[in-house]
Amino acid sequence: MSIKNFLIGSPIETIKEKHERLSKTMGLAVFSSDPLSSVAYGTEEILFALVVGGAAFLNYLLPIAVVIVILVAIVATSYYQTIHAYSSGGGAYIVAKDNLGDYPGLVAGAALLIDYVLTVTVSVSAGIAAITSAFPGVRGHTVSLCLSAILFITMINLRGVRESGKVFSFPVYLFIGSLLFLIGASLMKSFSIPHLPYKELESATSSIFPVFIILKAFASGCATLTGIEAVSNGVRAFKAPEAKNAGTTLIWMAVILGILTIGIAYFANYYSILPNADETVLSQLARMIFSKGVIYYTIQFATALILILAANTSYADFPRLSSIMANDRYLPRQLSNRGDKLVFSNGILILGFLSALLLVLFRGDTHSLIPLYAVGVFTAFTLSQAGMVRHWMKDKGKGWLKSAFINGIGAVVTGVVLVIIAVEKFSHGAWMVLIAIPVLVLLTRKVHQHYLSVAGQLSLEGVEAEKEYSHHSVIIPVSGLQKAVLNAIKYGKALSDDVAAVYVSLDPEETKKVQAKWKDYGMGIPLVIMHSPYRSIVEPLMDYIDGIRERYEDGVITVILPEFVPQKWWHHLLHNQTALFLKGVILFKKGVVSTSVPLHLKG
Repeated sequence: MSIKNFLIGSPIETIKEKHERLSKTMGLAVFSSDPLSSVAYGTEEILFALVVGGAAFLNYLLPIAVVIVILVAIVATSYYQTIHAYSSGGGAYIVAKDNLGDYPGLVAGAALLIDYVLTVTVSVSAGIAAITSAFPGVRGHTVSLCLSAILFITMINLRGVRESGKVFSFPVYLFIGSLLFLIGASLMKSFSIPHLPYKELESATSSIFPVFIILKAFASGCATLTGIEAVSNGVRAFKAPEAKNAGTTLIWMAVILGILTIGIAYFANYYSILPNADETVLSQLARMIFSKGVIYYTIQFATALILILAANTSYADFPRLSSIMANDRYLPRQLSNRGDKLVFSNGILILGFLSALLLVLFRGDTHSLIPLYAVGVFTAFTLSQAGMVRHWMKDKGKGWLKSAFINGIGAVVTGVVLVIIAVEKFSHGAWMVLIAIPVLVLLTRKVHQHYLSVAGQLSLEGVEAEKEYSHHSVIIPVSGLQKAVLNAIKYGKALSDDVAAVYVSLDPEETKKVQAKWKDYGMGIPLVIMHSPYRSIVEPLMDYIDGIRERYEDGVITVILPEFVPQKWWHHLLHNQTALFLKGVILFKKGVVSTSVPLHLKG
């Protein structure tokens, strides 16, 4: 407990939960770090897709960025309505489930859960890429740096919502300020430097398919929209009035995201910056404007920080969404439990583990992970907006027609983008996400069916008065005779008059010694000797238990396990854990109960 308190702090009382909620400024840092951070690699991904078509295609960068910003405005407006209609949070999962049915809800939930894991992996790998761009000497330690970053973010989030907000506020606002300063400085420098056209490049793709190149670039750039839904999922994390504060935060986020996206794309095009595997586009632009000085390294530091900490958006939403789905009995119930710091600790730990696993598998390569990105979130976008259209049509409150029209536009636009992304990125890895979503939906249905089955079998409805057990047999497995066994015998005699000790004989000489001692210390209960020619302890004991079950079919058997408990944890490693194994076996035997009688040792 002392180690735990050192790492995550002292527990917080449930009554103080409201005091742990976020203000708008802190909420912007927690929930917008993911979409804002995508500015650092969104332009780069568009350029990587366009460069294969030659210099002429690179001029499509700015128009594509403008379309993406328009899409940001449409999606943000739609989610603003969702926040006020569903102020309890839950976002796409709740909206789709309530209005379109269980399966669409589960698809939206599964898509978001997968996308949150990918958000962590992409953000962290992109953040480490910013560091290796500035310091190429550490490029060989990319995976180790990524795993260290995930461990740090996981630990901070386990410390609580407010604490994570305090830690992550500075990097977010430093990044926003740094990029606004970079855009302003780029504008000032443009007055003295004319527009530099891209030099002619060798085209790697036939000009017969220009539309495919543009669509692929657009699909790659749509990673900018990931995380916009985060605020709608975490409405309950804000201070009262929750919906108003969440809605305001969403508007701030969309405006800042639009300004930064257009600014970086415009000046990357103005100064003819090309994508480079060894240096990010943002790094090249900052180096061109400021050279490699204090300001350049500040921008790189701020970019690396927000990219790594952008994963915090997922850490804020993945546990909340999984807890909502767990309460609906679609995920394991452990995910709905709050930890000592009033956060969903199990969800945080699972997210950290899955993200670390993906980073190891993909070696921390951002460009390998990007194709997996955005499919899930646009699936959720589309289902959420379609669900909201159905909501307004059912509700028909004041201004419902206008609201339905806005969400309808959002559903159509995000649906079209989803198809474009799925087609363009399919062969580059998106197929994995398209398979993973239905697999996760199937698993959630299996979990739900299990919980419904358990609830049905545990229900008292229609249950008649139960008969009492006709007989109680007590069995004490022993490996010899010592103080722990004597304690178990005393306990057994207090439970029933039918008590027997069972000794599995592996060595005839040792068996004789046990029998001799038993006459003096056995307290008058019989010692049953079971021979085991194949040196198995469990099978002869289970045979004896089965024999008692057949003799007393309406009775119950208690198996008392004598155990001694060493004082130090490492002492356990020096002893057989036979009792623990027996408990596991007995657990699956109907009509048989196991109980331990511990003897605590000193030193």
